Amino acid sequence: MNQNPHNIFVIMQARVGSTRLPAKVLKTICGKTILEHDIERCLRIKNSKGVIIATTLEPDASQIVDICAKYPPEKVGVYRGSIDDVLARYYEAAKKYDAQFIVRITSDCPLLDYELAGQMIDVFCQSQKSQTPCDYLSNNNPPTYPHGLDIEIFSFVALEKAFCEAQEPYEREHVTPYIRRHPEMFTLRNYSQEKNFFHMRWTLDYPEDYEFVKSVYERLYPENPFFTTPEILALLEAHPEICAINEGRRQR
Repeated sequence: MNQNPHNIFVIMQARVGSTRLPAKVLKTICGKTILEHDIERCLRIKNSKGVIIATTLEPDASQIVDICAKYPPEKVGVYRGSIDDVLARYYEAAKKYDAQFIVRITSDCPLLDYELAGQMIDVFCQSQKSQTPCDYLSNNNPPTYPHGLDIEIFSFVALEKAFCEAQEPYEREHVTPYIRRHPEMFTLRNYSQEKNFFHMRWTLDYPEDYEFVKSVYERLYPENPFFTTPEILALLEAHPEICAINEGRRQR
């Protein structure tokens, strides 16, 4: 477990139910489930105290719990909560593990760049020493990274305020809209890069996305299980046909 001056936890929401791609976190690539790939990438994020899987009370979520049990409990924890009120699920999970800062990851991002997440944690923690410490840092407001490398970092104080005050169903389901909609209450910052790659779709939501991610893993994982963004970009430049797999699902 990594050491850090703050209680920083990665909290990943995950459930079995999915209408567009049923049980997507249980689908396998290179001998492991998507959830296992997610967890193992998150465990490589530096300065994180551990990974918490925030799942639901649905009976089929026991499959998620069983996967988490493969890992040491001091590294991977589980919290089961509301199906639809994901904000409450995050708040209760963070409270259970006494998280001071939360790195929010979703389980539909099996190409998560753990190095990028570590860089963002460094920026967030450094800001805590300033006169205006950051309450919320993301790399998608506006986005410049591929869709599927989405990372949000926020304080427990900000999460608790959102939990207590957010009323709209959209705000409860998507966790952070209340924070982002109230810049007068919170110090918001964005982490961006000069070149914009947001036209690239690396998330997992449709069957075509699964085929895309599978193609990337099958080419890169055997040689380096923890490949990152530069390797993916090089692969896609050399094999543009892989990009075409889910091109029809790209955001407009």
